[in-house]
Amino acid sequence: LSALIDTMHLELLTTPDYEDREVTGCYIGDLLSWVMGRAKPQDVWITVMSNVNIVAVATLSDAACILVSENVPIEQEILQKANAQDVVIARSPLPSYELGVAVHEAAGI
Repeated sequence: LSALIDTMHLELLTTPDYEDREVTGCYIGDLLSWVMGRAKPQDVWITVMSNVNIVAVATLSDAACILVSENVPIEQEILQKANAQDVVIARSPLPSYELGVAVHEAAGI
């Protein structure tokens, strides 16, 4: 995950320890219940969702990180909860599809 964040020049919004997190896949989705049932552990989860429930979904699915596309703003309350629950949230200006392609290429998955 660390190499992915550096290579893609992602904006890191939270501060959990992430250097040793492995990325094995990528999931793009905005319907939280759908993501919970389909994202795999260690996936980079790409979304435009910006409510506090994204932290719970990332925790339940054991996502490597939440990657917010299109520079969607994330409230401080969500970032605090993510830090408390060891959830990495990063952001990019790219649309979700382009971000997914970039993750695939950068992570070699």
